[in-house]
Amino acid sequence: MGKVQLFEIRLSDSRVVYGPGEPLAGTVTVRLSGSLQYRAIKVSCVGSCGVSNKINDTAWTVEEQYFNSTLSLADKGVLTAGEHNFPFQFLLPATAPTSFEGPFGKVLHQVKAVIDTPRFSKDYKCSKIFYILCPLNLNDIPDIEQPNTMSITKKFNYKLVKSGNIVLTATSDLKGYIVGQAIQLRTDIENKSGRDTGAVVASLLQKVAYKSKRWIYDLRTIAEVEGSGVKAWKCAEWKEQILVPALPQSILQGCSLIHIDYYIQVSLKSPEVSVTLPIYIGNIAVNRVPLSPSRPIQHVPSAVVPSAPPEEEEAASGYHSMDNVSIPTKSHSQQQPFSYAPGLSFQEIRVDSEQTGSPNHPTLCLSTGATVPYYAEGNVVPVPTASSLILPPEYSTWGYPYEAPPSYEQSCSSANSSISNGN
Repeated sequence: MGKVQLFEIRLSDSRVVYGPGEPLAGTVTVRLSGSLQYRAIKVSCVGSCGVSNKINDTAWTVEEQYFNSTLSLADKGVLTAGEHNFPFQFLLPATAPTSFEGPFGKVLHQVKAVIDTPRFSKDYKCSKIFYILCPLNLNDIPDIEQPNTMSITKKFNYKLVKSGNIVLTATSDLKGYIVGQAIQLRTDIENKSGRDTGAVVASLLQKVAYKSKRWIYDLRTIAEVEGSGVKAWKCAEWKEQILVPALPQSILQGCSLIHIDYYIQVSLKSPEVSVTLPIYIGNIAVNRVPLSPSRPIQHVPSAVVPSAPPEEEEAASGYHSMDNVSIPTKSHSQQQPFSYAPGLSFQEIRVDSEQTGSPNHPTLCLSTGATVPYYAEGNVVPVPTASSLILPPEYSTWGYPYEAPPSYEQSCSSANSSISNGN
C-alpha cells in the first residue's frame, strides 16, 4: 500500500467567489510515494445550511441541502507512484443561496473528494470551501428609493408632579444601501417639557435569526454615533451619517433557516424613547432619479406649543415658545470601512497595515460578523485601520428569549397605524 503524500483540490481559476449558475472547474491532485489500490475516486459539489442551538457548534439540530452532485473520476484500479491529476467541472445551480457563517449556523458550499480503498484500508478524504454570492439588487425592492421616516410621542413625568412630552422623529434618505455608502440620517426632537433630555444615540443594528427548534436571535450594534441632549422647551435638529461597513446582504435568497435584517435605531437615554427604521443592505445600489428641480427632504415639525403642561408650571412660566437649535455630535464609534485583498486568510480576522489590493482582481472584503468574502465592484481602495471599534466584536449571549426588533412588514404596519392615529 503506497503512502499518500498529497491529496488536495485545486480550483482552476483560483477564484474564491462564484455566482449562481456559473461553472466551477478544478483538479483533484494525488501524489504517492508508492502504488495505491483503490475502488473508486470521486468528487462531490455540495451546498447546505446547518443551524444549532449552541454557539459555534457544528452538530446541527436543523439542516437543509441546496445541491449535491457527485462525479466518478476513476473506477477500480491501482495508482502508481508519482503525481496524478483528475480534472472535474460542476455547474452551480441558479438557486444557490449566498454563503454565510454565524455563531449559530452557516450556509456552506464546498467541493469534497474521496479515494475509496479496499476493505480494511484507510479511505482518503479532502475538501475545499468556496463562496457563492447571489447579489441583492436593491432596485428590485419596492419604494427602496424613498425616505424612511418614523416618529413617536412619549409622555413622561419628572420632579414627581410634573409631566411633559417628547416627540422623536428619525428620517433616513433611503431604505437601502450598499457597502461603503453613507446613511444620511436626520433626527428631530421636540422637548415639550421643563427638563433637559439625555444624549441622543443613533445605531446601525444587525439581527440574524436562526430557525432551529425555536428561533434564536443574534443582535448586535455595528456602528454608533452619539449627540448631545436637548434643553427644556427646545425643538432640536440633528444631522449625522453612518458609513456602511463590509456586511453580509439582507436577504439570503433560497435559505429558509437564516434571516438577516438591519435597522437604524435612534434613541434618547432620558427619558427612554426610541424609533426603529428597517433598512436593507444590498450589493447593487439604488438608482436615484434626480428631482427636477432638486429639493431636499422636508420635515414639518408638529405644533410648538407644549401640550397641556401642569397648571403650576404653566402659571409660573407662562407660554413657552420653542426655539429651534442644532444638536452637536459628541462621539462616533465608526472609522473608515476596512477591506481585505485577495489571498488573505479567511480563518483569522486581522488587519495588515501593509495590505494592498491586487491590480488584477477587485478588492476582496470580509463581512463584519461573518466569514463570507465577496468582491466589491468598481475602483475600491482598501483602507487598513487599527481601530478596534469597527472590527467584529465578540458575539454576546444569544438574544433568546429577548424580543428581536420588529420585521420590516411589522414596522411598516406600525408606521401606517401611527399616521392614521395622527390624522
